[in-house]
Amino acid sequence: MDAPAHEPPAETTTRPEARPLALHHLAVLVRDLARAEAFYAGVLRLEVARRWADEAGAPRSIWLTLGGGAFLAVERAEGGSPREPGSPGWHCVAVGIARDEREGYRARLARAGFPVERESPFTLYTRDPEGNLVGLSHYPEPA
Repeated sequence: MDAPAHEPPAETTTRPEARPLALHHLAVLVRDLARAEAFYAGVLRLEVARRWADEAGAPRSIWLTLGGGAFLAVERAEGGSPREPGSPGWHCVAVGIARDEREGYRARLARAGFPVERESPFTLYTRDPEGNLVGLSHYPEPA
């Protein structure tokens, strides 16, 4: 019997030389690059690693450092419309925080106008300026 289409073939899961893929970077398209930077670098305190300009010299991308050598690329959108809620695509980006930082982040988000919209024992959820869901998680340690 064939394996369901959503499962990898058995030989890819049993090869001894196979290793998990690491996160290299995430990219998000935004209409307002300065406002997105104020949220990600200002409110969440991610470090700006690099800035990119377009051919005319206008800002087009900001790379923000994540743990493990990964980065978040915040890219200026060139048009289009936002994705409808519930559509296929990335649902949430969650960044790691320490459990004892939870209430500090809650307060910082509220002061900046990005209140927590829901939470679990492990994660606070808010929206970035573009409406993307962002989690701040200290899993596996509950609050």
